[in-house]
Amino acid sequence: MALSLIVLAAGLGTRMKSEKPKVLHELAGAPLLAHALAAGRALEPARVVVVAGHGAEAVRALAQEIDPAIEVAVQEQQLGTAHAVAQARPLLEGFAGDALVLYGDTPLVRPETLEAMRAARGRADLVVLGFEAAEPGRYGRLVVEGDALERIVEAKDASPEELRITLCNSGVVMADAPTLFSLIEEVGNDNAAGEYYLTDIVAIARARGLTATVVRCDEEETLGVNSRAELARAEAVFQRRRRAEALEDGVTLVAPETVFFSFDTVIGRDVVVEPNVVFGPGVTVETGAQIRAFSHLEGCHVSDGAVIGPFARLRPGAEIGEGAKVGNFVEVKAAEIGPGAKVNHLSYIGDAAVGEAANIGAGTITCNYDGVMKHRTEIGARAFIGSDTMLVAPVKVGAEAMTASGSVITEDVPEGALAIARARQEVKPGLARRLMARLRQIKARKAEQEG
Repeated sequence: MALSLIVLAAGLGTRMKSEKPKVLHELAGAPLLAHALAAGRALEPARVVVVAGHGAEAVRALAQEIDPAIEVAVQEQQLGTAHAVAQARPLLEGFAGDALVLYGDTPLVRPETLEAMRAARGRADLVVLGFEAAEPGRYGRLVVEGDALERIVEAKDASPEELRITLCNSGVVMADAPTLFSLIEEVGNDNAAGEYYLTDIVAIARARGLTATVVRCDEEETLGVNSRAELARAEAVFQRRRRAEALEDGVTLVAPETVFFSFDTVIGRDVVVEPNVVFGPGVTVETGAQIRAFSHLEGCHVSDGAVIGPFARLRPGAEIGEGAKVGNFVEVKAAEIGPGAKVNHLSYIGDAAVGEAANIGAGTITCNYDGVMKHRTEIGARAFIGSDTMLVAPVKVGAEAMTASGSVITEDVPEGALAIARARQEVKPGLARRLMARLRQIKARKAEQEG
């Protein structure tokens, strides 16, 4: 059956103490809303509607950057979750399939859990996602009889007996779309908060003779983010999951608790990741590479057998070839490092191409920015760049060419040539002693005057 996805993202998030809409705060390098959408879109929905409110235009921009086909409804007044879902109805008019309601501030729900909900729709008209809470507290309680869900009671409206129930409501629901909107029509706001609760649809459905059931998940999947502390907690859960997945997939993490992944990190088998490595968005590391300690990678691709670090930084556009080495205190940005090439220490390689088996000496800098525009440096295969070379782009160094240490290269170097571009050294015998003696005399006089 076709599926529509409704993601509620209208909350102000006052406890975040931020001008930014809550769902745009980032978890593992991506906004919370992006995580919720990723989970739901894994089910390949035919339609996706995001219900925005506070900061609606910013939320719309993000949603449509993810997928231009995503539709956005605006909840002008936040009158409760049932009211929020109702805002999606005009956009889904005539849609006859199922509707799944998710929350933009609940980023940890697994696609596998949502698939279980879809399977449960085969035996019930309404499916609710629930969890056993260690501390039920403010959560709504799920009142069940056997496999049947009878009703959901909000904590503030629950009786003492109902408050002892530990099976709690996540807020995630699935039902036939026309049925869902029909049920919402009957929801009232006669409750302690004066809001239209989506949870009320269970009792309304049961009164109509419809069936309802619960799919259970781990409590951490339902973690909602309403504060910076909860955002940090969600980050910890995400990282723990990703570390476990990496280990299961054949990645060696020397100190797993010190490695941080992004939402889209891809790492192949037999990769070794040493302690204190951070993967920003857009990183792919292929089989057999080694990421050494204290390295930071983002927007880059590392090929088979390459070695990165320690203390290396790969910025967006870095393409590291097979068996290449990027060593300590080296930064690479928008540059291709060819197979077997070495940039072993204390260098910046930006807007450049380094050929196969080239060797870049310590202290080399590609001077790529003139204050207005970026320029490109090209270094040929098996070239040798001497230590402390400044390559003033645009410039080309040919295959098997060399630059002398300390050179400032401003013109192209032909293949196989040696370029020396430094001032001639002069030696002044005895001048160092005379100069130091003179400086000490000046310092002594100043001390006498100040004394």
